[in-house]
Amino acid sequence: MEVCKALLGSTEVQAIRRGIIQSFNPVSYTATVLLLEATSAALQNVPISNSVDGTSVVAGAYCAVLFFDANNYADAVVLACYPNGSGGVPSPTPGRVVFCAGYQWVNAQNIAANTVATYSVTGAGGIPAGALGVIYKAYFTSANVGTSIQLAPHNGSIANYDTIGNLQVAGQYVNGGGILQVDANGQIDIKANNNAATVSFFTHGYVF
Repeated sequence: MEVCKALLGSTEVQAIRRGIIQSFNPVSYTATVLLLEATSAALQNVPISNSVDGTSVVAGAYCAVLFFDANNYADAVVLACYPNGSGGVPSPTPGRVVFCAGYQWVNAQNIAANTVATYSVTGAGGIPAGALGVIYKAYFTSANVGTSIQLAPHNGSIANYDTIGNLQVAGQYVNGGGILQVDANGQIDIKANNNAATVSFFTHGYVF
């Protein structure tokens, strides 16, 4: 503690110092941090900012630690984590899945046979602009057996993404769901294969 006080300076009200993440506790969302200015002073149980994805708190990564009271080394929070050269880099890239209330974007829209329709699925229903993907439910019906629908980010290679169907009984419904990427403008494409389809599409979460 005395080492920390000497580093932070007793006349300061607040201070920001660099550290190295030693370990991360996902249950308490805290970390053990080694201050760069005092490699013998490891702070334990330092809270992590809620804005820092837990997958970013990698052992060996650099971090910025805010001390609210320079005379109380325990009154601190890790504001950010960042790479330590080639180390401390999260793999895979951090992402956050958020669930929200179900929202209907497409209500029984008829899509002609072998035609692609484009829809915006962000900016409402709890799905923010900038979302990378959506958690969705979709269903369709058709007057013809053998109908299916494909879903993809707008202008994506539609055959490489999601498919629902084929319809086995004319006039019945086929349901599906999953996680679907969106393009940079929050748009998706839905294609009716083989025959016309009447499609409904909902979201209940997103990846950011």
